Amino acid sequence: MLPTPDRRETLRYLHIRPDAVTPELNAALDRCDRALLQAARPRTVWRLFPLTPEGVLAGTDFTPSGSDIRRHLAGCESAILLAATLGSEAERLIRRAGQTDMSEAVMLDAAASAAIEAVCDALCRDLASLLAPRHLTARYSPGYGDFPLAQQETLCRVLDLPRRIGVTLSPGGLLLPQKTVTALIGVSDRPIPNRNRPGCFTCPGRDTCLYRKEGAACERNPDNP
Repeated sequence: MLPTPDRRETLRYLHIRPDAVTPELNAALDRCDRALLQAARPRTVWRLFPLTPEGVLAGTDFTPSGSDIRRHLAGCESAILLAATLGSEAERLIRRAGQTDMSEAVMLDAAASAAIEAVCDALCRDLASLLAPRHLTARYSPGYGDFPLAQQETLCRVLDLPRRIGVTLSPGGLLLPQKTVTALIGVSDRPIPNRNRPGCFTCPGRDTCLYRKEGAACERNPDNP
């Protein structure tokens, strides 16, 4: 089931500080949350792969490239490849709103962005419980740092996303439905300090974050590295 979107995350995507929220805006966001919870059909898929010494996901042709993802997976014996989506139903809801009320569509889009993050967070908690006592890194997605976005194609093929959760790639490499996240998580038998939670560098809102622009911290990343 879809978790209720974290209101702080929704406001982050709207570029609105929590202390600037009016009662009217709060009520409108409540309506958007209810509509999204009714419409969305979240789906997830994941697989665990041993990592070869060369950094290949064993049994596949997928070698995550870029120094940042290699550093993220350093010391890990395995890696989880995962994907999560809100489904096409949520996308249709946003598109219909855009035909009649653009402000509602913007709020729904922000709530959906927060919701897919909540789905991923819940999946990561489940994986951490399932794989305990092994240690997991935070998730790391194509497009972060120098991890090429072009590797989405290989990732989608390895996880068989069109068949398993109905996710495809556009000719330009865009995940469809758009409220979809793919990621890698490192798995190790030993603690992996400084890689067990996200920071600004791996935050999906880093480029437009009001807190980051002002040099301040947020609830999601209190240390603001």
